[in-house]
Amino acid sequence: MTVGIVGLGLIGGSFAKTFHEQGHRVLAFDTDRSVYDFAAMYGAVDGPLTEEALSQCDLILIAVYPCAAIDYLKEHAPFFGTKPVVIDCCGTKRVVCEAGFALSEQYGFTYLGGHPMAGTHYSGFKFATSTLFRSAPMVLVPKDANDIALLGRAKELLAPAGFARFSVTTAEQHDRMIAFTSQLAHVVSNAYIKSPTAQTHRGFSAGSYKDMTRVAWLNPPMWAELFMENRDFLLDELDTLLDELQKYRRAMEADDLPGLIALLEDGRRKKEEVDGH
Repeated sequence: MTVGIVGLGLIGGSFAKTFHEQGHRVLAFDTDRSVYDFAAMYGAVDGPLTEEALSQCDLILIAVYPCAAIDYLKEHAPFFGTKPVVIDCCGTKRVVCEAGFALSEQYGFTYLGGHPMAGTHYSGFKFATSTLFRSAPMVLVPKDANDIALLGRAKELLAPAGFARFSVTTAEQHDRMIAFTSQLAHVVSNAYIKSPTAQTHRGFSAGSYKDMTRVAWLNPPMWAELFMENRDFLLDELDTLLDELQKYRRAMEADDLPGLIALLEDGRRKKEEVDGH
């Protein structure tokens, strides 16, 4: 099949590498011509994704920031035609899907939102791998959750990436969940590393420190845009966390050992309920 990829960063680049490695034709576009040239020289891209080539694709993956994805959809909607399935890969879904659903209805192309739940704290094509999505979850956000034919087609087209499972949800539910499972963790990690003690941690840190700080090494422009677009849900999660942290602080400040034990036991029990042993 022919796959069109917009954006050759970590996500788009990994899609390019995995589809090309499995013998599919990959056409791509990146606003930075040097990135495209490098991807072509690397052998992950067969040619440019031009306006004329869009309608020849079986699958088009838009792997750029949300605002850029909307701009691309608006500019290229008249050229998609009826053949390709167009999927954006943005980390938030409400704003992008609202635009995508409206444009697809206006111009008659097939569109659904998507979010590959995979990545690293690195960014850019040079860190892309053909195995990034192997065994990872993929979230799909169709306009109609009962469109079994479209969902089946999307899963078939994405099969070469090696996703372990697909989840189907609404844009609002996706954004509500991602505020907790991803965005809150990035905020906490990024704030945690700002302790002055971090400057002298070497020799005193092990797994806990590494787990807490891994995602502090993020892409600031991208994550800032995602946070702002999802700030209602993310602010709710931050408020909940801050309220909980105050309980621990008050227990220690009051020298309340039983209260602190109860808080810790409650957290341990909730972890067991949510994720098992």
